[in-house]
Amino acid sequence: MKPILVATLVALGALATTGCAVTSGQSTVGQYVDDATVATRVKARFAEDSQVSAMRIQVEALKGTVQLAGFATSQAEKDRAGQIARAVPDVKEVRNNIIVKPASN
Repeated sequence: MKPILVATLVALGALATTGCAVTSGQSTVGQYVDDATVATRVKARFAEDSQVSAMRIQVEALKGTVQLAGFATSQAEKDRAGQIARAVPDVKEVRNNIIVKPASN
């Protein structure tokens, strides 16, 4: 039950922080909703994965292109985040801009 609750909270947070502005010429309301859904799915899968921190990695989507940003504690975490994002339905491309910054002791 806890993983589902965490995934739901992360998904709601992702929707709340993506904003609601649809800029003329950028995308339609339908495309915006699709992009928000894709980003939410990626964040939810991060929350379910034990190797990836959904809290340190931001996800944005535009017309099926997902951009990942934030920090990972290892190259393996960065790579896993990219794999997860690529496996989400409707993701056409992943731009993995996560910075690897080992945790300080």
